[in-house]
Amino acid sequence: MHEFTSSSCGRLDQILSLELQISRNQISELIKSSNIFINDKVVSKPSFKLNLGDNIKVIFPEAKEDEVSKFDVDFDVKILYEDDDILVLDKPANLVTHPAPSLKEATLVEWLKSKNYTLSTINGEIRAGIVHRLDRGTSGALVVAKNNATHAALSAQLVDKSMGRVYLALCDLPLKENLIIDKPIGRNEQNRLKKAIIPNGRHAKSAFANIINYDGVNLIAAKLFTGRTHQIRVHLSSLNRHILGDNLYGFKSKDDKIKRVMLHAYMLNLIHPKTKQAMQFISPLPSDFYEILNKKIDKEILDEKINPKFVSSSFDDCDKWLCAKLSS
Repeated sequence: MHEFTSSSCGRLDQILSLELQISRNQISELIKSSNIFINDKVVSKPSFKLNLGDNIKVIFPEAKEDEVSKFDVDFDVKILYEDDDILVLDKPANLVTHPAPSLKEATLVEWLKSKNYTLSTINGEIRAGIVHRLDRGTSGALVVAKNNATHAALSAQLVDKSMGRVYLALCDLPLKENLIIDKPIGRNEQNRLKKAIIPNGRHAKSAFANIINYDGVNLIAAKLFTGRTHQIRVHLSSLNRHILGDNLYGFKSKDDKIKRVMLHAYMLNLIHPKTKQAMQFISPLPSDFYEILNKKIDKEILDEKINPKFVSSSFDDCDKWLCAKLSS
């Protein structure tokens, strides 16, 4: 439980988000679960107006005893790093991060529970431990919180942009130039499965850089400043660029040899919540990337191009452009 006295007036979700350093969506989930009390009375609305001196109690859900999954957990997940507070996983492609009512297969969360990990409960049991998600088809580095304090600290890093995420993607066409896209994303009115760039959408910003452009093979890097659903895919689509295998956002192929969206969460940078140490995790490119790249690219050149330092430096032009824009 977390208890404090309000030192200001305003919306409950806004004040709690600042106090707990977690997102307003997470606050809404706690409210829906009747876990927030104002002056000993349960509150049901995120917009509830707090007064100066109000007593606020937040009760985090207790972890339930693990239930047997309805589906067989017949897969394993590589661990990149583990300690008492965080777990960094190398999520394979075509694995869903957390359960959903319509899903008929085991997920990453169920794998975690099958291994008897203690997980944070801020996001509830369905998304236990999950600080940020990766789409089913996306592979790569994903951090899991083992307790609520860690979860809150990592969520705050997502909000203040101190957690860095860099992706690699194979595209149908190279970029004309390295660039930053700052365009809002919301629901696609024509297709409920898709997102779209819309004027009243949520703020979304991505940087893109060419890594390899040789003989029809186009490897690009994407750096996230925000974390909207399908953000990289939507922003690339706005440039008429499509990730291989991404039929939802316009990739055209004459065959079905590509079995997933060729997007990989390659690099994850964060500040350890307890030690305050800067940490970097690299998820090696999976075999399906190499199957495409090795056909055209010499291994020595490829290793040089996907070196983390080279990938990070590829955004230098974007960073200079952003600084110039902010100072103008």
